[in-house]
Amino acid sequence: MKWPDLPAVPLWRGWGPRTRKVVGTVLGLVVAGGVLYEAVAFGFPRALRWYTGDRISHYTYPNRDHLTDAQFEGLATELEQKYTGLLVEGKAAEEANLLMRAEQVRLLSELPSTRREANFQHIAYFRKAGIRTYEGPSTCLTCHEDMVVHKLDGSTETVHTADDIMNSVHYRLFGSKQDGFSTYGYNGQAVNSSGRSIPVGKIDRACGIPGSFTWTGWAALVKAKPEGKPEEIRSEGCGQCHIGGGYGPPSEEMMPVVFREKEAEEGIDCLICHSRDYDMNQRFVIDDGVGTRWNQDRSMRAAMSVGPPGDEACLRCHQHNMGGDTYPTNDAAQHIGYDHARLLHRAAKRGTPYSPEADVHAAAGMTCLDCHVTEGHKIARGAKGVDLVGNDLPGVEVSCEKCHTATPHVANPEVRAILNGHTARIACETCHITRLWQDNVVLTDWLDPQWNAEEGVYLPRVVYQTGDMSEAVEYMWLNGNGTFLANALGSNPTGSGDYDPLMNQLTHYVNSLVAVPGVENNDFLSQLTPEMLARRREMVENNILPLQQLGTSKIYPFKLFNARMFEDMNNQGPFGAMILPFDYTTYYETGNARASMEKAVSNPMVRRMYQAPFKYYMMDQFMAYFGVDTWTTKYPLEPENQAAIEGHWMRQMGTLMINHAVTRQGRTCQECHTQNGLLDFRALGYGEQRTRDLEHLPELQMLKKAGVALPAPAVTPHTREIKAGDIQRPPTH
Repeated sequence: MKWPDLPAVPLWRGWGPRTRKVVGTVLGLVVAGGVLYEAVAFGFPRALRWYTGDRISHYTYPNRDHLTDAQFEGLATELEQKYTGLLVEGKAAEEANLLMRAEQVRLLSELPSTRREANFQHIAYFRKAGIRTYEGPSTCLTCHEDMVVHKLDGSTETVHTADDIMNSVHYRLFGSKQDGFSTYGYNGQAVNSSGRSIPVGKIDRACGIPGSFTWTGWAALVKAKPEGKPEEIRSEGCGQCHIGGGYGPPSEEMMPVVFREKEAEEGIDCLICHSRDYDMNQRFVIDDGVGTRWNQDRSMRAAMSVGPPGDEACLRCHQHNMGGDTYPTNDAAQHIGYDHARLLHRAAKRGTPYSPEADVHAAAGMTCLDCHVTEGHKIARGAKGVDLVGNDLPGVEVSCEKCHTATPHVANPEVRAILNGHTARIACETCHITRLWQDNVVLTDWLDPQWNAEEGVYLPRVVYQTGDMSEAVEYMWLNGNGTFLANALGSNPTGSGDYDPLMNQLTHYVNSLVAVPGVENNDFLSQLTPEMLARRREMVENNILPLQQLGTSKIYPFKLFNARMFEDMNNQGPFGAMILPFDYTTYYETGNARASMEKAVSNPMVRRMYQAPFKYYMMDQFMAYFGVDTWTTKYPLEPENQAAIEGHWMRQMGTLMINHAVTRQGRTCQECHTQNGLLDFRALGYGEQRTRDLEHLPELQMLKKAGVALPAPAVTPHTREIKAGDIQRPPTH
C-alpha cells in the first residue's frame, strides 16, 4: 500500500520529499493502528461474550432514588444524628450518673471534632455538587477518577481508581503471580511460575453452596415451597458475595487480552464496602429480561453514608464464611432480602466468627483493616496460606507476631519462659483458637440432597458438622505454602522424617462415630486403583516432600473439610478428577443431583473448557497442577463419555487455615502433653522416644511439685446437631 505525500503546507514547507514521505507513513500507521485498536476493542468483547455465553447490558436498579433538596437535608440530619449519637454514647458509657451522661452526650454531639470523627464529609460534598441521585461508580468517579495509593513501603503511586478496583481479587476473583506464599501443583511446580500466568483464584473451600462454580451459579432464582407457607422465590448464587454486578463473573478478566466494557465498570458495587448504611435487604436476585443478576443498594441513604470500610462492611460477606448463617451476630443473615429472599445456609466454612463474643481482638475494638492492611483497593491476606491462589498482597505479613512479637507471654514468671519457648515450633493460633462455631461443617455429600421442609428446597446432605476441635481440626506443620487443593505444606524440623500427611492423616477421617458413605473404612484413598495409588506415592515422594522442606515450619490448626461430588474420570489423577458443577435451580427445586449436573455442564462456558482454545490457553496447565498429565477434551455429556461421570469424595481432606475466633486464655499444657492429647505427635513426625517424652514432660511434674498453678483448660463448646429452628428467618416484605 502506498501512503500519499504530505501536502505542501507552511508547517512542513521546508521538508524534503523523503522526510514528508516518512512522516506521512508514520502518521498513516498511527491512524491505521488506532482504527484497528478501536475495531478490536469494539469487536473482541462481543465475540468473547458470544463464545462464552456471557451477557452484558446497561444495568438498572429498582431502589435508585432521586431526592429533593428538602428530602436531602432531612436525610442528612437523620444520618448525622444517628451516627454521632452512636459515637458519643460509646464515649459517655462509663459515666454512671444518668443526668451527667445525658449532658456529656449533648456537649460531645455539638463538637466539630465529633462530626468529623463520625465521618460524613460526603454529605457536604454532595450538597455542594448538587448530587441528589446515586448513579453508581460514575458518581464516585466524578471526584475519584484517580487516586493516590500509599504503598506499605512508604512510596506513593497515582492510579486510575476503576482500574485499581477491577485489578483486585475482590473483583477479578484471581490475582497475578507475586512474591509471597506460594501455591504448588502436585506436579511440584509453583502456580504461575512458568512465565505465563493463568487465571486461578479460589480453589478449595467449604462452601455451603453445592458444587460452587461461578459460571453456572452466579445468580439463581429458586422456587421454594416451605411447609405451611405460600410458595416463594428465593435468591442463591456466588454473586451475593462479590462486588461485580453482571450476569456472571467477569469472564473477560481471565482472557490473555482484556478489553473492559463501560457496563462492567458501572456494575461494580462500591457501596457494599464503603457505606455504613448499606441495606443487605437490597441484595437479592433480579431477572431484567436479559438474565439474572444481583440487585444492589443504590439508594441515596447508602451513598450519603460512605466512608472507609469498617468491620460491618467486611462481615457482610465474610461472616457468612467464618461463622455461618446460624451465627447470632451475622447481620447479613438477618437481612436476607425484601424480594426473592436469599437462601440461608446451615454450614460454616470455617466456624471461626469475628465478633466481640468470639474473638479477643474484636472485643478489644480492633477492626479488620488494622491487620489486613491495604494498598488502594488491594487488601493483604497474609504471607502464609493454603486455600487461596489469588492474593493481592501476598508478600505483606498478617500475623500475630507482627504485634505481639515472638515472646508474647509476660505473665507468670514461673512459666513464661517455657511458653515463649513454644513459639519457635507452635503457632499462636494452635493454643489460642480453642473452639469453633457449632455449625462448622466437616463432611458434605452433595450427591445426596435432602428435603428441608422449613426452607422448602433440597439441601446438600451434611454428613457431619461439629465445633469440637478434636474432630474438626487437624494440627499440621506449615511453612507458609499450600498445595493446589488446599493442603498445608511443611515438615517436622526435628522429627524422624516420617511426616507424610498426603499419604497418611489427610487421607482418612478418624472418627468411629461417623461413617463416610461409599468409602471403605473412611479411607479416601480406597477410591484409587492400585496403579493410581502407586502413582500418588511417586508424585508425593518426588514432587511434594521436597516442597515440605522449604523454609521454617510451625504447627498450625487447620479446619478439615471433604465433600462428595460428580467428577469427570476422563480427567483424573492420583489426587482427584475434574469436578463437575451443579445448576442451582435444578438442584434446590428437584433434588436430582444428576440432572442438576447435566444442566450445568451444558453451560456454554463449561462446553468451551472442553474445546481446543481453552485446552491450550489454560486447561493443560491447570490440570497439571491438579496432578493430571494432560487435559482430555472428551465432553462428559456425549453418550460415549457419560460412563466416565462418577461420584467421589476428594482423595484427601482439604485443610482450611483458621486465624480468627482467638481466645485470650490458651490451651493448657496437659491438653497436648498427655497420651491421646490434642496433638498427635506421631502423626506430626516425631519418633517413638521423642513422642513418649512429649507425652510425659518432666517439666510438668516439676511445676506441680513446686506448687505452680498451671492455667485452667480453655472452654470448648459441646457438639450438637443444628436443627431447622436454629435459624430464625427474618420477615420479608
